[in-house]
Amino acid sequence: MDEKKLLAEKFEASRTHLRAVAYRMLGSRSEAEDAVQEAWLRLNRSDVSGVGNLGGWLTTVVSRVCLDMLRSRKSRREEPLEAPGQEPVAGSGDSPEHEAFMADQVGLALLVVFETLAPAERIAFVLHDMFDLPFDEIAPIVGRTPMATRQLASRARRRVQGENTVSSADRSRQRQVVDAFLAASRGGDFNALLAVLDPDVVFRADRTAVALGASAEVRGAAAVAGTFSGRAQGARPALIDGGMGLVVAVGGQLRVVLNLTIADGRIVGIDAVADQERLGQLDLEILND
Repeated sequence: MDEKKLLAEKFEASRTHLRAVAYRMLGSRSEAEDAVQEAWLRLNRSDVSGVGNLGGWLTTVVSRVCLDMLRSRKSRREEPLEAPGQEPVAGSGDSPEHEAFMADQVGLALLVVFETLAPAERIAFVLHDMFDLPFDEIAPIVGRTPMATRQLASRARRRVQGENTVSSADRSRQRQVVDAFLAASRGGDFNALLAVLDPDVVFRADRTAVALGASAEVRGAAAVAGTFSGRAQGARPALIDGGMGLVVAVGGQLRVVLNLTIADGRIVGIDAVADQERLGQLDLEILND
């Protein structure tokens, strides 16, 4: 069989699943179709001869397309939800009963809640909770570590389940951790830094941040405290894709974002992002010092 024809058949076999993924992320039938079509175009432009799991590859592509669309939509403050009464596209289940269940899970009410989520939260929640993808596969799509991706999905899950008061309390506690970290870092208080860092905390930096002088990876509270002691003078607290973090701007231009993963009152992960393209895709809200 012709290779292109075989590829087209494999894509068609995945189309229903891809439409289901895209619809749950976007809440719009027409945008879901656009995302799937874009995946088809990218497939035709790519060499997938070495791809062992084409379905997984296509799911990743569609997810990234949807993430870009969500971020673009958020910047325009658009809400293209379907009108009440329209049925969502079919799911990827093995039986009509399963598809009916999935359709019920993504009713209009749930889509309305989804609109309150940051794009990365929405992607992480949909892929993990609705399509059972592991966090280590979702992490590269949203540009986070698996641990940070797990936290994205957890925040989204709480909001979907209506636990906004708990989420607000969590955010307040996390803000206290961030403020303590900033104060200790700026003041060069090594012991105070140790108190706010998990013993197994991991700092990671992207390639751009490494080129600017950051270490690619630092492990352990003592080592990470040493890295940040006396630093963070220009850092400001911010909400980054709905989670707590820090931003550093120079001359009014955003240079570095620090995504903080906080658990049990301590920082367990710090991810430095300096790549300008990735920075432009983040949903940021600067908080008052």
